[in-house]
Amino acid sequence: MSDLPPADPDDDAHRALDAADPWALSLVVRVERAEPPAHTAVLAAAARAVAVLLTDPRVTEPEGELRAAVQRWRDGRIRKIARRARGARWERTAALPHVEAVVAGAAVRAFAPHPRDAVPAELAPLQVGGLDLADPEGWAPPAVPASALTVRLSPGVAMTTGKAVAQVGHAAQLALELLDPGAVAAWRADGLAVRVVTGPPVLGAGERVEVADGGFTEVAPGTVTASAGFEA
Repeated sequence: MSDLPPADPDDDAHRALDAADPWALSLVVRVERAEPPAHTAVLAAAARAVAVLLTDPRVTEPEGELRAAVQRWRDGRIRKIARRARGARWERTAALPHVEAVVAGAAVRAFAPHPRDAVPAELAPLQVGGLDLADPEGWAPPAVPASALTVRLSPGVAMTTGKAVAQVGHAAQLALELLDPGAVAAWRADGLAVRVVTGPPVLGAGERVEVADGGFTEVAPGTVTASAGFEA
């Protein structure tokens, strides 16, 4: 389970705070022109990066340097913004507090949350929209341990890679906070591996979490974009 108490962004106090000063967590995908990463690998890396950030001692320890920023972000609507970078711009982002996850060569960095309208200088120039990758022909995901979290993208819900990055990241966060503590502990002990597939849920309602999108981009409000659970 998460070391921070679950937030309830639907109550009046959270909505008022979010309207006055919205915050966001940035996920930056490394996309080099010569060798772009596979779509599904990016999604697995993004989901793992969110989980790694939320379990980092800088967040979980009472005096951790990122704890206050993460708690403030969780007190409002849980926004995640996918950005992309390459070359020197990717390298410059390393100056900010972050974690990095790499899956099958796809690298994603998760950064400390920040006010939506006060983006750090290293992130501000990075493109937000238009990230849409593909899986190369014959590409297969790497093996994961039995404890891995499985994130299932809802079939029939069309999303760009950038949109899906935010959805799988949210699914990983909900899994960390809400699913069976024993399964979460095993997941954490084995490094928070994630596999991403497309398909309907195979677990019962009490064994999975679902992401219902707010409908601000690409999909209609309330659309269930992803689910997650420990299928092994």
